[in-house]
Amino acid sequence: MRKEYRVKKEYEFQRAFREGESVANRQLVLYVYPKPEQAHFRVGLSVGKKIGNAVERNQVKRYIRQALLELEPAIQSDIDFLLIARKDIQTKTFHEVKSSIIHVMNIAGILDKKNPIINKK
Repeated sequence: MRKEYRVKKEYEFQRAFREGESVANRQLVLYVYPKPEQAHFRVGLSVGKKIGNAVERNQVKRYIRQALLELEPAIQSDIDFLLIARKDIQTKTFHEVKSSIIHVMNIAGILDKKNPIINKK
């Protein structure tokens, strides 16, 4: 993801944790913080050491970034959101991670359900 699509600062993470809405499934926790003045969404990723060694954590982050890249046209633009990986994600394939992201984003209501990208595997 390009730099302008990332939440980087600690206070931005903390604001999303405190003031944002959260939803979760077995693999991910999603915090959504609305920012109406923003031109495009921004994402923050957190994959903790409970997930595995550095190789496994980096693989999970690559899967999440690639899934977000594919889902980019369908994601609401005026939000910051944080994706926090849970331990169950480390055994999943890319397609399972992508489905999990779609699932948690649908629960949060930040995906455009009419977009054909979502229905594609």
